[in-house]
Amino acid sequence: MTTPKKKVIIYSTPTCVYCKMAKDFFQKNGIEYTEHDVAIDLKAREEMVEKSGQLGVPVIDIDGEITVGFDPDHLTHALGIKS
Repeated sequence: MTTPKKKVIIYSTPTCVYCKMAKDFFQKNGIEYTEHDVAIDLKAREEMVEKSGQLGVPVIDIDGEITVGFDPDHLTHALGIKS
């Protein structure tokens, strides 16, 4: 039995180091994700603020669970990644 894929969205900016670390983490672990560049996409920026209540990036939405910042231990648990 396989675990269903979770819907992952990352709100980021091109200059954000932690955003890059989060995207590298997803790629390393084979996690598909949708990226929104909130530096140029104003609609995505509004959506991000509505979800997180703030402007800091990265904001990561995993099936509606919001994480602000890059925390690999939390992401591993939230995504059900086996070590």
